[in-house]
Amino acid sequence: MNFILLVVTNFFVGSMVGLERTLLPVIGEEDFGLVSTSAALSFIVSFGFSKAIVNYFAGAIADRFDRKNVLLFGWFVGLFVPLLVIFATSWWMIIVANVLLGINQGLTWSMTVNMKIDLAKPTERGLAVGMNEFAGYVGVAVMAAASGYVATTFSNRPEPFYIGVTVAITGFLLSMFVKDTSGQLSLQGKGTRERRSAKQVFMQTTWKDRSLSSLTAAGLSTNLKDGMAWGLFPFYFASKGLSLSEIGLIVAIYPAAWGVFQLFTGVLSDRIGRKGLIVGGMLVQATSLWMILLVDDYSLWMVAALLLGIGTAMVYPTIQASISDVAEPNWRASAMGVYRFWRDSGYAFGALIAGLLTDVLSIDWAIGLVAVIPFLAGIVAFARLRETLPGLRTED
Repeated sequence: MNFILLVVTNFFVGSMVGLERTLLPVIGEEDFGLVSTSAALSFIVSFGFSKAIVNYFAGAIADRFDRKNVLLFGWFVGLFVPLLVIFATSWWMIIVANVLLGINQGLTWSMTVNMKIDLAKPTERGLAVGMNEFAGYVGVAVMAAASGYVATTFSNRPEPFYIGVTVAITGFLLSMFVKDTSGQLSLQGKGTRERRSAKQVFMQTTWKDRSLSSLTAAGLSTNLKDGMAWGLFPFYFASKGLSLSEIGLIVAIYPAAWGVFQLFTGVLSDRIGRKGLIVGGMLVQATSLWMILLVDDYSLWMVAALLLGIGTAMVYPTIQASISDVAEPNWRASAMGVYRFWRDSGYAFGALIAGLLTDVLSIDWAIGLVAVIPFLAGIVAFARLRETLPGLRTED
């Protein structure tokens, strides 16, 4: 029951991000008169860096304190996000709202995934993470489509963000009924080696361990691509003459496929191993972005968005399951925090790179060049990543 409650809770965690995914680039341009693409994407930069930093500390805190309290505090912070967007009179208030959104996501999403891993058997981690990410990204997709529809029917603000207030309150109330998983974690930690310092875990996850560093690079590249997609897709498809509701559907299909297919890819990684899915998923992501540029038809753009979601789904739960295979229970959440620090900084790097490339070159060049990064990360994972699934695992 606790596991299912955590799955449902993460649906609402993802919904907080989906609320902004279709609208904020458009709000920046139409409501605040932002002309520079880099300026318009600054909200993603603030979100990405704040989420990345909070992820790092959330992992360390989770290894020492009550996960449930961290989850509840994350929801408390999240309540202020839609309120700030509703009452914003200048762009800096949107930036602040996205700093708070990053804190909300860093705390709540980190806790739901770590608590599910605490509850799962070693051979079911892919399933556990897959269900967590499925719920979260279905929430992203549902709210991306819903916010686009509400904005088309009413206006960009404030109507869509009234939903966000309801989402935050619902998430907080659900989290009050979640049971902490400290007991399960202490049982898993028996017989393991002594706790590693924060510095040791950071170095091990970032570059010392061959597998962990490859996984971190793949995660960063995946979210760098997503930061670009979040910021540029609304502009790109608007330049092709699509309406806001049509853009909302494409923007929703990508995270919907990302969410739904994680139910299958997470379980599949528990059966066939982690490495093949990670390498293949990185290459599918790159190919899908190039396809978006090469076609000029709404139905084919939908197919490309679907493939982009599938490629991301192959990677997202599999990397986190792989990290939990390698890291011991008493520093697992810290390692996950370091990974999620680098992974979610990809949002910010993706928005920065995409904005600069668009301003200097063009939006087409920005999408095409960013696609090279997950392609290269897939090649690196193929060369350096060792299989980590218990039973198939090979040592560095």
